[in-house]
Amino acid sequence: MTSLRLAFMGSPAFAVPALQALHGAGHNIMAVYTQPPRPAGRGKMLRRSAVHGAAEALGMLVRHPPRLRHDTDAHAAFAALDLDAAVVAAYGLILPPAMLGAPRRGCLNIHASLLPRWRGAAPIQAAILAGDLETGVTIMQMDAGLDTGPVLMVGRTPIGPYTTAAELHDTLGALGAELMLQTLDTQPPPVPQPDHGATYAEKLVRESGRIDWNQPAAVLDRQVRAMTPWPGTWTVIGDTTLKVLQAVTEAANGPPGTVLDSALLVACNGGALRLLRVQQPGGAPMSAAAWLNGHPIHYGMRIESTHT
Repeated sequence: MTSLRLAFMGSPAFAVPALQALHGAGHNIMAVYTQPPRPAGRGKMLRRSAVHGAAEALGMLVRHPPRLRHDTDAHAAFAALDLDAAVVAAYGLILPPAMLGAPRRGCLNIHASLLPRWRGAAPIQAAILAGDLETGVTIMQMDAGLDTGPVLMVGRTPIGPYTTAAELHDTLGALGAELMLQTLDTQPPPVPQPDHGATYAEKLVRESGRIDWNQPAAVLDRQVRAMTPWPGTWTVIGDTTLKVLQAVTEAANGPPGTVLDSALLVACNGGALRLLRVQQPGGAPMSAAAWLNGHPIHYGMRIESTHT
């Protein structure tokens, strides 16, 4: 494998395997671009991105400009790196044309879906929510559009009936690292994305995890798995906002949102969802049985679908 002059641009843990793989393969990473440290936690202490921490551990130069679109100094500094390519993985900032065109082989993106399906911000969660049976990673030559550039390489992986977003995140992160090494080594020809079949994965917010018991149980099961670990799936029982960490569907019926037994089986609009692991605000994750020891639930109790 020829050693290339690269920039790496990424922020969350999903991007770390690719950074480490490129370093391990002997590529010259001239600079790592990542999101700036941001306040986090109860103390609002500045926290570096996962990529920032990994890059510093490897002794790499880290840059974290707050914005890029109109920062001509940042454009010039990027061009001065004299790059063969830039590898981008969930960076979080839009690259302007001046940066997209600077590396000799352009900017190559690791995207966690089978493009053109699930362009956008949350493709891993969207694939689970939609009930897709498989997903994967696309290595894409970036252009000015939103995940619209030509495809260089694709890898696939199944989505099982119990797969969570956290598990799929780790699988796709490792797959993306492997595919990027192959792409840099073999230089596959770019293949334009088809004009049909494009879908978009919207950015997740806390409300994305709210359970609506008027949905079928199968839909809510996918929601629980897709929203693990963030933003988390939640409902309101009495005056408690309860995060649902694990659940399974069961063949039972009743008015949606009604508790059907003493062990947190809740009726949906078609089937029922048994809550298995839960978490209260500020508390530790626990089994539903442990939670019920201090929160007796009775048959016929109604669970709210919203928290006002």
